[in-house]
Amino acid sequence: MGEWKRHRILMVSDFFYPNFGGVENHIYYLSQCLLKLGHKVVVMTHAYNNRSGVRYMTGGLKVYYVPWKPFLMQNTFPTFYGTLPIVRTILIREKISLVHGHQAFSTLCHEALMHARTMGYKVVFTDHSLYGFADAGSIHMNKVLQFTLAEVSQAICVSHTSKENTVLRSGLPPEKVFVIPNAVDTAMFKPAPERLSSHEIVIVVISRLVYRKGADLLVEVIPEVCRLYPNVRFIVGGDGPKRVRLEEMREKHSLQDRVEMLGAVQHSQVRSVLITGHIFLNSSLTEAFCIAILEAASCGLLTVSTRVGGVPEVLPDDMIVLAKPDPSDMVQAIKKAISILPKIDPQEMHNRMKELYNWHDVAKRTEIVYDRALKCSNQNLLQRLSRYLSCGAWAGKLFCLVMIIDFLLWHLLQLWKPAEDIEEVPDFILSHDQDKGISWDNENQSLR
Repeated sequence: MGEWKRHRILMVSDFFYPNFGGVENHIYYLSQCLLKLGHKVVVMTHAYNNRSGVRYMTGGLKVYYVPWKPFLMQNTFPTFYGTLPIVRTILIREKISLVHGHQAFSTLCHEALMHARTMGYKVVFTDHSLYGFADAGSIHMNKVLQFTLAEVSQAICVSHTSKENTVLRSGLPPEKVFVIPNAVDTAMFKPAPERLSSHEIVIVVISRLVYRKGADLLVEVIPEVCRLYPNVRFIVGGDGPKRVRLEEMREKHSLQDRVEMLGAVQHSQVRSVLITGHIFLNSSLTEAFCIAILEAASCGLLTVSTRVGGVPEVLPDDMIVLAKPDPSDMVQAIKKAISILPKIDPQEMHNRMKELYNWHDVAKRTEIVYDRALKCSNQNLLQRLSRYLSCGAWAGKLFCLVMIIDFLLWHLLQLWKPAEDIEEVPDFILSHDQDKGISWDNENQSLR
């Protein structure tokens, strides 16, 4: 037992462990570092298969797997008000002071931030993706984001390109949006103990095999590179709907012995795949910030990537070769990378990554954003509604109606189950010695 020195933060997203990805890793590592800084951190996400209830993870990180099943692409079905009772209970039980939502297309994030603002809590939002402005899906998503961020206390983006994109999409004042990049666990991603032979050059691709990640580019780039360089071999890790196209390409060009398809790769196995290669290839068509590039660079691989989104901001010019998202330009970039490969020292690259990216630095910068958010003034319902009205002639009125109903339901909940009837959870703080013996999951309780 004990007292937390600083803030009590609730992280909310549809994306968390046991799923793996950039958002999931960001939330986990940020939470661990915030715990070490003396903050209380609780994570709220939806149930994954049989994983439902309350779990404790490394460092005493408490996770609420609320009994909502994913509906589409790991997102819960939008209910608007269905999550209000459980969000309110968690906020009161854990004595939360600030809610931090992650990812623009997380339904749970949008609903939790809406309810938190209704109840007077300060909220922070982190955007991890880039969106367009022309297609129907992006137009819809941008309107939802405008609604969610209409009265957000502060916002965080993972790159300057992402900040510009978010400000344009949501109408947020730029001074309320901070840029805090992702980081990499350099203790986990280390180069191979011995330098690889240069007789055979191995190019590694680890990505979801979907259109957005440029899987169609790989179908055209890989055969051309194999034709130009008989000593080049590809290792492709990842799964998705575009895997069939890569399999067909391999069969068509008879590259079975030169293109190895690994399928889905667990995050714990990513390093063991990376250290078998010399070059890491990223073919994304859109990317706010690519953590995979950091992991590859930390393992000492030279990166070849498409020049899209926030990717040019990730690494210094001597650690990455950029190309247009065009097959011929990417082939030229790979040729350039192969020519400068002898000059690359994997251990030196790893040491530079240690200095450039650190999760503790990310946590300290996020802490400053929390401090600013908590200093924001409280507003009454009428002042809040005026912000929503400015979101559009019809959308503004609809947003106001949604918030008024949420406000009324919150007051009904207060009458039905007053806050004093909800038992507060005693704080549990682990010492560093206790922390060493904690595994990923230590407790499984059912939600009441």
